[in-house]
Amino acid sequence: QVQLVESGGGLVQPGGSLRLSCAASGFTLNYYAVGWFRQAPGKEREGVSCNSIIGRTYYTDSVKGRFTISRDNAKKMVYLQMNSLKPEDTAVYYCAVFYRGVEPDLKGGYVGWWGQGTQVTVSS
Repeated sequence: QVQLVESGGGLVQPGGSLRLSCAASGFTLNYYAVGWFRQAPGKEREGVSCNSIIGRTYYTDSVKGRFTISRDNAKKMVYLQMNSLKPEDTAVYYCAVFYRGVEPDLKGGYVGWWGQGTQVTVSS
């Protein structure tokens, strides 16, 4: 049974940092692309970043240079380091795992499994 559990969200001031973590279980993470998506109130879900099994990374333009996705296959963990946070980064952040063999993309059309989400609020 595939399970994804996010943690690390919270309230942070503008300019601050957070590190989101996603613990994966029920499958071998090495064989799957992963990603982070977010959804702000009243907005559609947005792809933030994704990472292929060979290490290709993709970022939406608004987070380039500020966010970094990483993974530890041995620990079955996926991370999103978020620096220089802005109020517009406020959203529920979801960890995602793509179907096996799929090249990841920020549209999320081939996501096979989702986490439950963790709230990130950037406010002074």
